[in-house]
Amino acid sequence: MSSVLPLEIPRRLSRTLAAQPDAAAATGAAWLEGLGGLLERSLARWELVPERVVSPGGRSSLVVLVHRADGEPAALKLLAPLDATPAERGARERAALAHWDGLGAVHVLEAEPEDGVLLLERLRGEMSLRSLPEAKAVLEAASTVRRLWVGPPAEAAAFETVTAHTSREAARMRACAPPQAQDLVEEALETREELLRGAEAPVLLHGDFRQGAVLASDSARARWLAAGPDPLVGEPAFDLARLARDRLHDLMATSGAAASTRRRVNRLADSLDIDRERLRGWTLYRAVESGVRQWAGNRADAELLLEFATWL
Repeated sequence: MSSVLPLEIPRRLSRTLAAQPDAAAATGAAWLEGLGGLLERSLARWELVPERVVSPGGRSSLVVLVHRADGEPAALKLLAPLDATPAERGARERAALAHWDGLGAVHVLEAEPEDGVLLLERLRGEMSLRSLPEAKAVLEAASTVRRLWVGPPAEAAAFETVTAHTSREAARMRACAPPQAQDLVEEALETREELLRGAEAPVLLHGDFRQGAVLASDSARARWLAAGPDPLVGEPAFDLARLARDRLHDLMATSGAAASTRRRVNRLADSLDIDRERLRGWTLYRAVESGVRQWAGNRADAELLLEFATWL
């Protein structure tokens, strides 16, 4: 991939980009082709010494562990073109992390948003909340996300609202829903409309908050810090809805999975003073949206998500 770091691109990232629709897949392929050069330029820009590529890594970026000129460890993140350009994604992520300023989230050390490149403080990427027992993980997740729900910055227009974001999703859901999921899609879309009519006061949201997005930290300010935001402005229940379906495969393996799902949603809502019905509704909507989106590329997970939605 690069003369300074001759390692293969993680398969998880390449598979995700290849699974996009034709035009987007071509854009992703072009980005991968130029990734070696982008990495070399980024290393040179900030005088970084590469250590290794994080693997399996994430589905939407390449992360390289590096050291700065003074020896300080850091993580170099190169954002892929996924649902938006690297420049758009980089600008949003940088703005959100700067607004949180380390309160519950990773610090930005340097950024080149035009290229979708961020230099971040290094967290212990091999240890996320998913490494903890379920009850402990949920407790730590609730503590972390509570810190993130602050008033949006003055330049909040830089972030998409939940209303606008889900409007685009709704259009795709109607166009792509498989016949066997039509009734569930209609229920999810009707639920979305009801929730938007009664939306609570907006805050800055992580946007993709889940146990795997909260990593162990050696920082004195917190043991666990959130990373990888896809920031939005909206009500907290929308953020919590992604967390509600964490460890879905484990949940499926239990007896009485439907009843366990409803109890989990209620406990999560109560722990953060969120209205139970609003969390249930957004959890339903987000599970169906994810299921429809994955239908063409990952049928097994899509069916799992849609079944989960029926339990709510």
